[in-house]
Amino acid sequence: MNTKIERVNPEQIDETIMEEAGRLIAEGELVAFPTETVYGLGGDALHPEAARKIYAAKGRPSDNPLIVHIADFSDMERVAREVPEAARKLAGAFWPGPLTMIVWKSDAVPMATTGGMDTVAVRMPNHPVALDLIRKSGCLIAAPSANTSGRPSPTEASHVAEDLSGRIAMILDGGPVGIGIESTIIDLTESKPMVLRPGYITPQMLSKVLGEEVIIDPGIIAADDTRKPKAPGMKYKHYAPKADMVIVDGSSAAVISRINALVHEKQENGKKVAVIATEETRSSYHADVILSMGSRSNEDAIAQHLYKILRECDELHVDAIYSESFQTPRIGQAIMNRLLKAAGHTVIHCD
Repeated sequence: MNTKIERVNPEQIDETIMEEAGRLIAEGELVAFPTETVYGLGGDALHPEAARKIYAAKGRPSDNPLIVHIADFSDMERVAREVPEAARKLAGAFWPGPLTMIVWKSDAVPMATTGGMDTVAVRMPNHPVALDLIRKSGCLIAAPSANTSGRPSPTEASHVAEDLSGRIAMILDGGPVGIGIESTIIDLTESKPMVLRPGYITPQMLSKVLGEEVIIDPGIIAADDTRKPKAPGMKYKHYAPKADMVIVDGSSAAVISRINALVHEKQENGKKVAVIATEETRSSYHADVILSMGSRSNEDAIAQHLYKILRECDELHVDAIYSESFQTPRIGQAIMNRLLKAAGHTVIHCD
């Protein structure tokens, strides 16, 4: 298959390109598109064959649910058995935006889209190209991240092309994304609302809107969670570079000392080593490749750079990666969730 790549200016959308992309979705093809979080790989959410194509293109396990993207809140009533009041409150506060809600699915949503679950994950993206594509297609769009399963998520169209060229019909290049990590996922089907995947919207923000405590699923930080995944990213190793990756946690001085010792050991064995650091610490390391996530005080920059840096490690053909821990105040849990999955939960704690 020849993958067509079309540049689309989010501030001045080319209607001809978008009509073609919408037509491809309606005909059962796959189109990658930008959102405010990462690039998504879209197909018709209400047709099982489109879901199967998405799983095949990504090499994604078929029990890993897809998120249904909508452009109008009324579409929630098409995919949900009933729309809980909590969903209306959260949509009023955060949609369009980086929040995915899990509700009981209607019969209109095929099991192929939900990974065999009776629940469905739904979000309204905050990106003009994504919203226009949904409306032009006349469909609701199921869209996981537009990367090969397990690899770092794509934050630029070039990342999508690297992974999926020849497997999908079109890539809409809307430039680099804004946030850089996937949406927060909240489950509204349990007795208490529960975050299943941390993201830009924090549990504290959700609790404030709902007027009740939002709890965090323990599987977010567990290394051996074997339950059937209710949301994308819960069960399988994700976001991983090709080289083995280790996170080193502790005080700044202890982390720098331990990483430099580990780097020296690898280099003695002829290995090319990368270190993921910050602007404040990058000059303290002696690795072959030193990649900065930005200033530790700028959480948004760290999130934006995360996946791009993991992909750079692949492009530079490093043999091992050591990363500082990023326990930042606001979205540090989301950043660490992605890093832990990328490292297969391999962490060294030092004093």
